[in-house]
Amino acid sequence: MNNILKTTFLLSLLTILLVVMAGAVGGQGGMIIAFLMAAVMNFGSYWFSDKIVLRMYNAQEITREIHPSFYDMIEQLAARAVIPMPKVYIIPDDSPNAFATGRNPPHAAVAATEGILRVLTPDELEGVMAHELAHVKNRDILISTIAATFAGAISMIGNMLQWGAMFGGRRDGEGGGGSLIGSLAMAIIAPIAAILIQMAVSRSREYQADTSGAEICGRPLALAGALRKLHTVSQAIPMMNARPATAHMFIVNPLTGGGLMSLFSTHPPMEERISRLEALAARTH
Repeated sequence: MNNILKTTFLLSLLTILLVVMAGAVGGQGGMIIAFLMAAVMNFGSYWFSDKIVLRMYNAQEITREIHPSFYDMIEQLAARAVIPMPKVYIIPDDSPNAFATGRNPPHAAVAATEGILRVLTPDELEGVMAHELAHVKNRDILISTIAATFAGAISMIGNMLQWGAMFGGRRDGEGGGGSLIGSLAMAIIAPIAAILIQMAVSRSREYQADTSGAEICGRPLALAGALRKLHTVSQAIPMMNARPATAHMFIVNPLTGGGLMSLFSTHPPMEERISRLEALAARTH
């Protein structure tokens, strides 16, 4: 229940940010439009989140006939997790990564890149996919997709505000809009706030999915080894079509960049994730 309340609070903040930013662009009318848009995005995210994200990465659905070993692995893990068999997809990308999406366990999907199938051992791959199925079991996938949808929309409006401020925008007193300086400040601050909220939604759930995934596959060290390998290889082979709004959905951050960008990482520190899994392995043996 605490996670549900926390998620509701965070997503409410995303909605408020969206409405306030739209108000800076279009005054009261813009706020009303943004509120309606938020309602539509919530509805669309609930019913079509899996299709939207999977199409975004050109994921291809597979069957047992197409890839028997990988499909059988997912089926066995789903049985251990006591959840319905999800749809299984492969993403044509050399960067090793994976994610889960969908609105609930009966309507879930898991996707893995071609790169992760080549890089990991069977035990490591099983650990990764158990992590993704843990997101399904813990009902994280809808929340992650809604956060992605709102973060993308807020970034889009932030860009509109920046351009509007650069080219004059609206003046004070014209329909209740903000000043040039106010609009420019909102354009800079609000997307950062959206990223921080998105990060808060994601980080705690990554730790929980690591623990639950280790329990599902029964090998915490295999997942720890997979995370260590994925962190190294994904830096050398970044995902070509990765988008900031969906970065938090992947098991490791598909975006590269250090310095300031690392402050806004949607994922917990890799060293801490591995350390927790190693501690879990020590406690269970």
